[in-house]
Amino acid sequence: MSACTAFITLSQSAARALLAARTDGSSCVAVSTDLNRTRSEVELCAEGVRFHNGLLLEWAQIERIAEDDAGCYRCSAEGVEKIQRFSEATQRVYTLYPTAGAPTLLISGVPMHRIKGVDPRQDTLNKLRALGRIHGRVLDTCTGLGYTALEAARDAEHVITIELDPAVHEIIRQNPWSCMLFETPNITALIGDSAELIETFAEESFDFILHDPPMFTLAGELYSLAFYRQLHRVLRRGGRLFHYIGNPESKSGATVTRGAARRLTEAGFRRVQPRPQAFGLIAFK
Repeated sequence: MSACTAFITLSQSAARALLAARTDGSSCVAVSTDLNRTRSEVELCAEGVRFHNGLLLEWAQIERIAEDDAGCYRCSAEGVEKIQRFSEATQRVYTLYPTAGAPTLLISGVPMHRIKGVDPRQDTLNKLRALGRIHGRVLDTCTGLGYTALEAARDAEHVITIELDPAVHEIIRQNPWSCMLFETPNITALIGDSAELIETFAEESFDFILHDPPMFTLAGELYSLAFYRQLHRVLRRGGRLFHYIGNPESKSGATVTRGAARRLTEAGFRRVQPRPQAFGLIAFK
């Protein structure tokens, strides 16, 4: 059995659907037990809810989940646990946050994906489409929840993805949408600082780079000229870089975009162009 199918994961919407079905007197109902990836039928009884894997959750546990609009919960025989980690390394709190589609990650309360008018999966697809048809070797500089690496791996020969904080890998393993990251043979998931690890890669060793760093105030070194020069060095001639920045229509987004475009050009990239739908820049070597 895959580690991704070995547990039940619920959010407020599923818990409320279960409570509503109990109120209606239903003996079974179809809900998502994996944060909107699929739906399955579960059994309702006086004690609680029995899931397809035999797990029984008491109604008090379901009610607890239904009260939290900002949490995802891993449910097992050991109990119900909110998918949240505090990192000693970065002093940040990481929380898996539910949406109508795939969940996003809150980093000390700030979502790492766009969630207004677009869900995290569509946000990921927008970034990859900006790069065009994927093939060969891909560098994903900031793993996050792993959505980008997993999507790129559908067409790439190999994807190397880098995550700074081990606590994020713990969240990925609990997320039904991305726990396959560690079971996908053409993905290598590294822990480390992209600003340091990139120096270990050979020249022109990647066909595509997806650079999706945290906001400038959290990771300014990943927007620096020195780092952009390293991105240029490891990208093959004719390769493409997509650099996610943020809303280009916001004051801060516009400022960071202008500075990034200038430094990418100085680093040697040509045809640095905005991709406003994907909230970033495309650059060619």
